[in-house]
Amino acid sequence: MGAVEAKLAELGLSLPDVVPPLAAYQPAVQSGPYVYTAGQLPMVEGKLPVTGKVGAEVTPEEAKELARTCALNALAAVKSVAGDLDRIARVVKVVGFVASASDFTGQPAVLNGASELLGEVLGDKGVHARSAVGVAVLPLDAPVEVEIQVELA
Repeated sequence: MGAVEAKLAELGLSLPDVVPPLAAYQPAVQSGPYVYTAGQLPMVEGKLPVTGKVGAEVTPEEAKELARTCALNALAAVKSVAGDLDRIARVVKVVGFVASASDFTGQPAVLNGASELLGEVLGDKGVHARSAVGVAVLPLDAPVEVEIQVELA
């Protein structure tokens, strides 16, 4: 177990299995020193724990926890390509999508769940640029989807 996975364990977390693709794509690909993940849904053991729009059926607090799960799934996808999370030199970019009720404007706070997890696990290497986008609907009626780009050492 590397340092990153040891930190996950210290936080009471473990790296899940990579979420299988829902269509014709790969969970992650490497190009040069970068790994790009596909959008990761907050799947837990192959299922979405909750569905619906944030600000309607899903509370912002629930959605923030779901964004954490998305980030954990993204780390699993990175490991599937990089072989070892200790190879991460830094998280470059996080893009998050929040299925939002028409009057919900708290997308950045929801995506803090993903950003904070990456910071807790990777320290300064987890500091990144980010976009938080509100959308009408996501695959499987998921409330949140997150993709990350990392640079490998």
